[in-house]
Amino acid sequence: MTDSGARERGSRGRDERSRYREWRDGIASRPTVDRAYRIAVAAVGTVVLALGIVAIPYPGPGWLIVFAGLGILASEFAWAKTVLHWVRARYDTFMEWFGRQNIVVKGLGALLTTVVVLATLWLLGALELVAGWVGLDWAWLQSPL
Repeated sequence: MTDSGARERGSRGRDERSRYREWRDGIASRPTVDRAYRIAVAAVGTVVLALGIVAIPYPGPGWLIVFAGLGILASEFAWAKTVLHWVRARYDTFMEWFGRQNIVVKGLGALLTTVVVLATLWLLGALELVAGWVGLDWAWLQSPL
């Protein structure tokens, strides 16, 4: 890549940020609209964050959803930006530590994840539902809820 290509990309990024900043400043200049915008960002960010927290123990992008929710909140709230950086640092530290562990610790992590997923599926009645599809009618599969 040429040096001018990198400069062009960098200047385009600054232009997009400045356009966003102008748009956001326009909203901020109207207190009622600004308050409504911040409430909407708080609501959307909180819902995404809550969904991410629920999804953490399951296979898939739970932590990505948590970071997305915190990122949405951080776009308007300084406390969320601080929390986002703190959580991200702890996540990176934990994943680095977990990656260095032996197979027994990694296996226990996989076992714990499996137990959490199966317990949740049992509580929600999904195990009983799937068992019914294959003709199993075991009482212990019934959810206590």
